[in-house]
Amino acid sequence: MKLSLRKGFSFGLTSAIITTLGLLIGLYSSTHSKSIVISGIIIIAIADALSDALGIHVSEESENKHTQKQIWESTFATFISKFVFASTFIIPIFIFNINTAVIISIFWGLLLISIASYDIAKRERIKPYKVIIEHILITTLVILATYFIGKAIPYFVTTI
Repeated sequence: MKLSLRKGFSFGLTSAIITTLGLLIGLYSSTHSKSIVISGIIIIAIADALSDALGIHVSEESENKHTQKQIWESTFATFISKFVFASTFIIPIFIFNINTAVIISIFWGLLLISIASYDIAKRERIKPYKVIIEHILITTLVILATYFIGKAIPYFVTTI
């Protein structure tokens, strides 16, 4: 895979998982509402995919090392991967009750992070377990932080 596409794809994939899981867990823990969680995922799949694609675009331009074609390849790969992977988190929510869907979504996100981490480690010729553990820990921190933030938000909102 071309470097410009791999950059956009790997950034979009990772960002989609972390951002979508964070939003999904936060909204779930504060509302337990299927429709709100689905709405949040759709919004994040579109808005954050566009935002990250623009971010990659500007970042690649600012390096002044890439051709316009490479910049647009990274931009497009970021948008598509972010949009597609973020959207996959809607599937369990449509199929299962919200509690089960959240658990499935966590496992899905951790599986995707593990696969991406393994691929990175193999390309870099380093031990996969180190990269996988590091990325799983970061993802777990996001899950825990957004869960507790989501739990706390209703208490703060009712006092305003």
